[in-house]
Amino acid sequence: MEKKPRLKEGLPVINAHAAGIDVGDTQFDVSFSDEDGWFVTKKYGCFTSDLHEIVSDLQRAGITTAAMESTGVYWLNLYLMLEECGIEPYLVHAKHVKNVTGRKKDDTDAIWIQKLHSCGLLQKCFQPDEKTRELRAYTRHRKKLLELGADCVRRMQKSMELMNLKLHTVISDILGKTGMSMVKAIIEGERNPDVLIQYKDPRIRADDDAIKKSLEGIWKQEYLFMLDQAYQSYKFYQIQKTECDKRIEQNLLEQVAEIYEGDISDVCNKKKPKKNHYYFDAQQMMIKILGVDLCKIKGISEITVVELISEIGTDMNKWKGQKNFSAWLNLVPNTKISGGKIISSKMQKKKNHAGQALRMAATGLVHSKEPIGDYARKMRARLGKKGGVLATAHKLSKIIYTMIKNKSEYNIDRMEKENEKWRQRKISSLEKQLKLLKYTETKAPQLQ
Repeated sequence: MEKKPRLKEGLPVINAHAAGIDVGDTQFDVSFSDEDGWFVTKKYGCFTSDLHEIVSDLQRAGITTAAMESTGVYWLNLYLMLEECGIEPYLVHAKHVKNVTGRKKDDTDAIWIQKLHSCGLLQKCFQPDEKTRELRAYTRHRKKLLELGADCVRRMQKSMELMNLKLHTVISDILGKTGMSMVKAIIEGERNPDVLIQYKDPRIRADDDAIKKSLEGIWKQEYLFMLDQAYQSYKFYQIQKTECDKRIEQNLLEQVAEIYEGDISDVCNKKKPKKNHYYFDAQQMMIKILGVDLCKIKGISEITVVELISEIGTDMNKWKGQKNFSAWLNLVPNTKISGGKIISSKMQKKKNHAGQALRMAATGLVHSKEPIGDYARKMRARLGKKGGVLATAHKLSKIIYTMIKNKSEYNIDRMEKENEKWRQRKISSLEKQLKLLKYTETKAPQLQ
């Protein structure tokens, strides 16, 4: 254990019993001040017993709050332990705690974090509650499984293309009943198109002769092996996705039961799932949890709602207002002003899963005939494709924030009134331009 002198002068101390923790993969450096005003720094290992030792030492020292950088996922377990024992953890952005110029060492990093936190200069990052954190882990894992499954489908199509099997060009989706049955039969050894055509579903509109021609391939053992591997991998990921969906359903049911004192009779409905959709009625569950139906917003599906709530939770009071919420979602530029002038206004390069979900929802709204579609087309005409999607996602975030916080349903009339005001302003502007043009044309002959 090492003691280092503490500065006697400087900023006022707000958090007197604060600690700073430098987080790493193999080592944790902890710094706090003792009763005499000296910095106490200590190095710990990364094992579970070491984490318990950190918590015990901080409790004995009377520490009430501890700040740490958001370095990878190494901070998570210590964060949860501190939270459980009553020490308020501060997870802070690494850019906000950059060390002062000079020698870079782990112990000095911990001291610097402790200094900043003692003076109240650090702002904690948003962290959801336990149930939301669990739901977030499941939804992110489900999204990754869908990505892996899509990669398997691409490898299946490549293997078929290498054998000159053009089935995916004749039917719209090889993942349907017809396509998967034919692929399975090919893997099992069937090569005759007259036999394979028997797996055709009556709903397929393609001609039988076209399907037979697409099934006449150049059979190679290496490509058949690749097709078999990709097919088996796809089926495996589908099984894993189903298991993940069961965990998501259980989590949502527990949240509903907690709100309605164990009554889950209205939300245990099953349905025939579409591709990549939930097999249970997630929309009704989210209505029970949130008190409003976010799916009434055009472009917002039940999958988007579950992903969004798994990231932001249900308590909108953790943000000061709509602007702070949109900024956290990374849907507004990071504007920097100096001397009364804007010196920079760029989007931050950071990954926000909730913001990405809203951007995906906003992508197809330019084809919608509802008022939100008019807004998306207006923003696209003004800002371009990328900027229009971002502006529309920003609009969706404001609507969702208001709905969840105020427990108010989606009001389409309000969007229509805003669009009508914009149209009237546009008409007035065009009339002024036309009037100016006519005035210019009448004065032009007199000047000649």
